[in-house]
Amino acid sequence: MNDTVLLEVNDGVAAVTLNRPAQKNALNIEMRDALAEVVERLRDDASIKAVVLHGAGGAFCAGGDVVGMLDAAQTGLVWRERLRQLNRWFAELVNLEKPVVAAVDGPAYGAGMNLALAADFIVATPRTKFCAVFGRIGLVPDLGGMYLLPRIVGLQRAKEIVFSTRVVGAEEAQRLGMVFEIVPPETLLPTALELAGRFRTAATGALGIAKTIMNQSFQLDQRAMADFEALAQTVCRDTEHHREAVRRFTGKQPPLFAWE
Repeated sequence: MNDTVLLEVNDGVAAVTLNRPAQKNALNIEMRDALAEVVERLRDDASIKAVVLHGAGGAFCAGGDVVGMLDAAQTGLVWRERLRQLNRWFAELVNLEKPVVAAVDGPAYGAGMNLALAADFIVATPRTKFCAVFGRIGLVPDLGGMYLLPRIVGLQRAKEIVFSTRVVGAEEAQRLGMVFEIVPPETLLPTALELAGRFRTAATGALGIAKTIMNQSFQLDQRAMADFEALAQTVCRDTEHHREAVRRFTGKQPPLFAWE
């Protein structure tokens, strides 16, 4: 892993920092490679219970590295393979079986907006700005944008945001369901870490299974969802977390996990 992405794990919460502040954390090749490594670590490290993703220097992520797009050596086939590699780790992030919180300050443009949408919760500041900027340079949304955005804001509004390439501010993004909470810039990271920290004592396995099933809910019918629910409940019922939680409940002891 290179220094374009930083990873710090503290008491079960992983803080992932996009670290190209001079470029507003635009995604160049080095950062994409580093993110692939980080996502693998997040997936495989059982000590990590939740994740916070944020950007350094007052910006979340300005999108792809436009200067790098001018490289004549990047033929169509080369570009396609890079996008396929990118989509592999991005799919892992979207479906990571752990809670993910994006702490978004400043611009989250293009691929940066879609990277934020990969999180389960977005905590923003009043100066946060989202923009599906791809159309301004004759491109279409990538990094999962055409999959995630319609599912969050609805198809008609997603088309308007993509077609217009207009900026969506924090308050509007909250009304549309993109943003979970808006806080002052100085409390952004502490708030996101506190939110992620609530899941330290949660049943990570059960949350992960629930997340995986809900992420498929737009593609499956009611019967398939019911079958998945039944299977998942059978698996979770056989875990030590469930047994201990029931013992505490029946013994009138403090619960293992409480949101507040």
